[in-house]
Amino acid sequence: MTTWRPHPHIRVVAIGLHWRGGRLLAAEVRDDAGRIKGVRPLGGEIEFGESWQAALVREFDEELGIDITIIGATLMMENIFVHEGATGHEVMFIADVAFPDGAFIDQERIDFREDNGEEIVARWFDLTELDLPGGPSLYPTGLKDLLLKRG
Repeated sequence: MTTWRPHPHIRVVAIGLHWRGGRLLAAEVRDDAGRIKGVRPLGGEIEFGESWQAALVREFDEELGIDITIIGATLMMENIFVHEGATGHEVMFIADVAFPDGAFIDQERIDFREDNGEEIVARWFDLTELDLPGGPSLYPTGLKDLLLKRG
């Protein structure tokens, strides 16, 4: 298992919100013992000279091998967090995305690998089942409230 720690600098990232039947696609986030502690929408770091839109399209192509379409208004969020004792800091561009017709339509989970070789599992989650005692959290913290407020 790969031990992940936040980068020691501010990262600018883009994440995509893909919905199926009112449920959000998110990847499992695990602690060092391999337990699921939360879930996070897919996306990743914006490279120097790259727009957030181009980064979001690139990330879904690299992770899932699909060409997404960005739809709707953009949300922005600052995410300062602690993972396994290390502090992370991100500025996030967040947007709804549409998959090509038929992509993953019959799958309840999607398995893929990150650039570092880490195996990732993504599934669709009902927002009402996240951020509850004893259950997985939705990362970044505060995203659930932001999504519920926008309706």
